[in-house]
Amino acid sequence: MIPAFLGGRYKHVEVLSIILFALALAPSGFAAPETDSPPRPADPYADPANDPYNPLRYIPSNVLTALALVLYLLIALTQMFMMWKIGGKYMTTLVIAECAFCIGFGFRFALHSNPESKGIYIAEYLFIILSPCGFIAADYVLLGRLSRWLNCDSHLLITPRRITLVFVLSDVVTFLVQAAGGAISISNNVDTAKFGSHLALAGLALQLASFVFFTLVFTLFVFRVYKHEHRIWTRDSGKPIHQDWRILACALLISCVGILVRSTYRTIELSQGYLGSLSTTEGFFYGLDTLPLFVAVVVYVPFWPGRFIADDGEMKRLESVESNTKYMNMVPLNP
Repeated sequence: MIPAFLGGRYKHVEVLSIILFALALAPSGFAAPETDSPPRPADPYADPANDPYNPLRYIPSNVLTALALVLYLLIALTQMFMMWKIGGKYMTTLVIAECAFCIGFGFRFALHSNPESKGIYIAEYLFIILSPCGFIAADYVLLGRLSRWLNCDSHLLITPRRITLVFVLSDVVTFLVQAAGGAISISNNVDTAKFGSHLALAGLALQLASFVFFTLVFTLFVFRVYKHEHRIWTRDSGKPIHQDWRILACALLISCVGILVRSTYRTIELSQGYLGSLSTTEGFFYGLDTLPLFVAVVVYVPFWPGRFIADDGEMKRLESVESNTKYMNMVPLNP
C-alpha cells in the first residue's frame, strides 16, 4: 500500500494554500508609508514601461487573458467531468490547481483596469506563481499510482514512501518559501523587498531542482521496467491507446517537460529581478509560463489517468479478484 499517493494528503496542501495566500496578503496592509515617492503619472496607460507604480511595467492584454482563462477553464471542466464519469479522483489536486490558476488570470483583467493597484498585483502574482504547485503534486501522485498499478515499486530509485516524504515535503516547503518571498517582496522598503525577491527565487530554484530529480526518478523507473519487465512492458500491446500504460507514461513525461520549461523560466526571470526583461515582457509570460503549463495539463485530457488506472475502490476490487484467482489456481481439484 502507498497511502500517501492516493491523493488524500494533497487535499490538505490545497487547504494550506488558501490559508497561506491569505497570510501572504497580510503584509501589504502593514507596508511602510511611501516617502520621497516619484510623482504618479496622470495617465497610467501612457507609458507603463516607465511607470514606477506599475509593478508589471506593462498593461495586461485582455484578449490574451481571456484566451488563457477560457482554455484553462475548459480543461478544468473537462477533467472534472471525466473524473466524475470515468474516475481518477486521485487527480483532484490538478483540477483544483487549474481553477486557482484561472483565478489568477481573472486578476489580470482587474490589473488591466487598475494597472497601479498593488493589492490586485499581489493577488494575481501569488495565484499565478503558486497554483502550478498543484500541477507538480498531481504528477507526484501519478507516478506512485503508476508504480503500484504495474506492481513495479521495486524499480523506483527510492521507495514509494520515501518518494512521498521527499517530494511532498519539497513541494510544501518550496510553496511556503515562494509565498513568503512573494509577500515580502512588495514591501515599500527597498532592502526588505530585495530580500523577499531573493527568498522567492530560492523557493523557485529549490522547486526546479526537486522536479528535475523527480523527472530523473520517473525516467529511470520507465527504463527499468522496459529492461527488466518485458511482460509488464508489453502487457497492454493489444489494447486501445487509452488503455496502454505506456501512453500514460508518455503523457506524464510531456507534463514533466512542460513544468520544467516553466520552472526554468521563472527561476531565470526572478534572478533578473522584478524589473528584468523577462518580468516586464508579456510575451515571455505567455510563451514560457502559460503555454508550457498548458501543455503540461492539457495532455491529460485525451490521456486522462482515470482511463488507465482505477480509483481506490476499483483497484482494491481488482486486487481481490486477482488474489482469489491465484488462490483458486493453487487449490487442487477433487478427483
